[in-house]
Amino acid sequence: MKPIFMTDIEQGEEMWFQEKLGKVSASNASKLVTNKGVPSKQREDYLYSLVAEKITGQRVDTFKSEAMEEGNRREQESRELYQIIYGVEVERVGLVYMNEDRNVLCSPDGIVDREYGLELKNVLPKTQVKYLSKGSLPSQYFSQLQFSMMVTGFKYWMFCSYSPGLNPLILKIERDEKFIETLQNEIIRFCKDIDILVEKIG
Repeated sequence: MKPIFMTDIEQGEEMWFQEKLGKVSASNASKLVTNKGVPSKQREDYLYSLVAEKITGQRVDTFKSEAMEEGNRREQESRELYQIIYGVEVERVGLVYMNEDRNVLCSPDGIVDREYGLELKNVLPKTQVKYLSKGSLPSQYFSQLQFSMMVTGFKYWMFCSYSPGLNPLILKIERDEKFIETLQNEIIRFCKDIDILVEKIG
């Protein structure tokens, strides 16, 4: 089954939040499987959160620091920078469903030619210095990007971290087929657990 690209929804608007209620998303991939491919200790809590969303129709508010809010405000700036560097047009999409079931999704910061996705991180200067010094994908984003490639079917994803006054860090991240297979198997089990609990409680 082919992924479904939702281009008529704007990320961050109320319709976008409503669309995501009770559904498994890439930003929470680490709550399902760790980078080592084993079940996460956060799995149970994440399960309860999604079941609650499905039954109540209300989302759980998540904390956003001032730095996170500033990062959101600078997202378009970093997107335009990427477009200038690579001479491409970045398409904005609200979210992408893995298939017609519409219970597994990702929300890319952009996609290019329906060929690859873009993950933008607008970080504090000290964080950018750390990322540049290491020159590799920060481990906390590994599962999110692999999840996104699983959803879209893309062969790779571009990661771009940016902080004004410093060089951007741009990395091409390839699919890890073994990890994605583990992720797919866990998602099948997880979605079944959601349905069972919703039926039991709802």
